[in-house]
Amino acid sequence: MTAWLQVTCTGWLLKVQVSPGAAQNQIVGPHGDRLKIRIAAAPAKGAANKTLLEFLAQRLGIAKQHLRLKSGAGDRLKVVEIDGLEPELRARLQDLATPG
Repeated sequence: MTAWLQVTCTGWLLKVQVSPGAAQNQIVGPHGDRLKIRIAAAPAKGAANKTLLEFLAQRLGIAKQHLRLKSGAGDRLKVVEIDGLEPELRARLQDLATPG
């Protein structure tokens, strides 16, 4: 397992470092104990947080309602809680480390 991904009894915790205001939504890759993600939205009125969750849901192929921002709403360092323990989801989560 990686430092930026932890299993819980109901799903996963994804530790990310977000860079808002990017040209496009993009996963940069592992950055220390976090996964670095660039988000196109500005960090105003929760827009970057909303875009982050939508982007992750799309990349993982799951409904947005399965993701929650657990901590870091006003910070670049965030923890996203993801519901689900399916083996396919685990594989897709680990694939997030591949930039793109």
